[in-house]
Amino acid sequence: MHVALIQFKEAGKRYYFDPLNFQLENGIYVVVETVRGIEIGKVVQLKDILETELISELKPILRIATDDDKEADKYNLSLEKEIVKKTKELSFLHNLELKVLGAEYTLDRKKLLIYFEAEGRVDFRDLVKDLSDVYKTRIELRQVGPRDGAKMIGSIGPCGYLLCCNTFIGQFDTVSIKMAKNQNISINTQKISGLCGKLLCCIKYEDDVYTEIKKEMPALKEIILVDGIEAEVLEVGYVKGTIKARILKDGSIVHLHNGEYKRK
Repeated sequence: MHVALIQFKEAGKRYYFDPLNFQLENGIYVVVETVRGIEIGKVVQLKDILETELISELKPILRIATDDDKEADKYNLSLEKEIVKKTKELSFLHNLELKVLGAEYTLDRKKLLIYFEAEGRVDFRDLVKDLSDVYKTRIELRQVGPRDGAKMIGSIGPCGYLLCCNTFIGQFDTVSIKMAKNQNISINTQKISGLCGKLLCCIKYEDDVYTEIKKEMPALKEIILVDGIEAEVLEVGYVKGTIKARILKDGSIVHLHNGEYKRK
C-alpha cells in the first residue's frame, strides 16, 4: 500500500496518510484532516507498507496546499505570541497555576489549541469561557508533560547544543536508569537529567552499541587468561576495547587490548 508520511512541525511526529492520486514529492505541502481539525503539513516521505502495519484506517490527503493555504497558515502562526500573552493574563486573573507554552489554530481557524504545563490537575473551565469570548472559536486547552514542554519551548542542553527534542526527535523513546548503568555512566540524577527533569534522551543513542560490545568483552571481576595465567578484570574500556586486569599469581597490573587475553 502506497502511503505518505506527513509532518506538521519541524521536529514533530510523522503520520501516515493516503496520497490518493495526487502527484506528490518530498517537501511539498498538503492539507489534511486530523483529530484536531484541518491542518497543513509537509510530505517528508513516500513509501510502500503492508496493510497489516496500519493501526487504523488511513485518512486521505484533502488537497495540495495552495498559496492561500500557506498564507493562512503563516498568518495563524503570527498570532501565537499574542494568544499566549492573553492566556497568561487571563489565567493570572483566575489564579490558575499553569505555564502557558504555546498556541496554534487549525488551518480553518475553527479550533484554537493552547498548550500548558502544570503540577497537577487544573480546573480551567472559566478560563476557556473567557478565551472563547475573546477569540470567538472553539477553545481546547491541553496539558502536556515536562518532556513535551521542553520540546515546545526549546533551549540549550548541558552539551552546549540545542535540545535534541526541539531539533530532530519526532517521538520520545523510553530512557531508563538501566541504560545509564549499562554504559557505566555515573548515576548522578542532576548530571544525567535534561532541562525537563527527565533522563537525557541521548542516553538511548548508544545503549544498543554498549549492549553488543558487552557480549564480547569480559565483565568486572571476571577471571580471564593472559598467556595462560589467570587474571581478574578490574576495569573495562568498552569504547576503546581495553581492559585493566590483575595477574592473580603475582598481583601485577596489566593493560590489555582485545586479542591479548582469552575468556575462560
